[in-house]
Amino acid sequence: MTILDKIIATKRQEIQNYTTSPAADFIFPEKPRLADHLRNRNGVISEIKRASPSKGDIHTTVDIVAQAEKYEQAGAAAISVLTDETYFKGSIDDLRQVAQAVSVPVLCKDFMISEIQIDRAKNAGATIILLIVAALDKEELHRLYRYAKSRGLEILVEVHDEEELAAALELDAELIGVNNRDLKTFNVSLERTAELAKLFPFESGRILISESGLHTKEDARLVYGFGASGILVGEALMRSENPGTWIREAIR
Repeated sequence: MTILDKIIATKRQEIQNYTTSPAADFIFPEKPRLADHLRNRNGVISEIKRASPSKGDIHTTVDIVAQAEKYEQAGAAAISVLTDETYFKGSIDDLRQVAQAVSVPVLCKDFMISEIQIDRAKNAGATIILLIVAALDKEELHRLYRYAKSRGLEILVEVHDEEELAAALELDAELIGVNNRDLKTFNVSLERTAELAKLFPFESGRILISESGLHTKEDARLVYGFGASGILVGEALMRSENPGTWIREAIR
């Protein structure tokens, strides 16, 4: 069993106990579309990430609202919030708090396998959800993509190889993220973005985002050079003493 298999098996158990809170219970600032931002300029999707299976604890005591505000003030294109509890020590409440505090797009970063997760994300203030091609069969991927669209959400479709990229293009996905980390082995290489960028139909108006393994502004510039319009960065920002400086330098 791969790490991804283990996470998905756990998720299938967890969602049996999920309920959704009515969206009317919460007030969230209006947020623009991430795609509109990235069509005009490069951007950093800045992540709230307490821990991970590969790195262990990263910053479990972080003040998530203060961290999110630092990201927004530095010019983050969006804020990603990990909501998986078992493996990443996040929560749906983390997402809600961030979505109430900022006016930039907010991504619910989780392993989505069910409509109830999408409903929870939407009602907690997310404007974007993540769908991981490697975690879903074709029918699940298409069903959840259609459902998220029907809820007015943007969808970041995550791929890792040529076959998964083809699946994302078949969806007509607007936002496609290349995960430089293989979720089956957790090995990381920025060359993954380079390889898939060669196959990416930039002329179609789709947007390429490079995810994982970006630790320096040089890494950011490297993948921008491959054709990425955005980068998703978690660990480097969570470990940085000044994440705002990291973001500003990465989008110059």
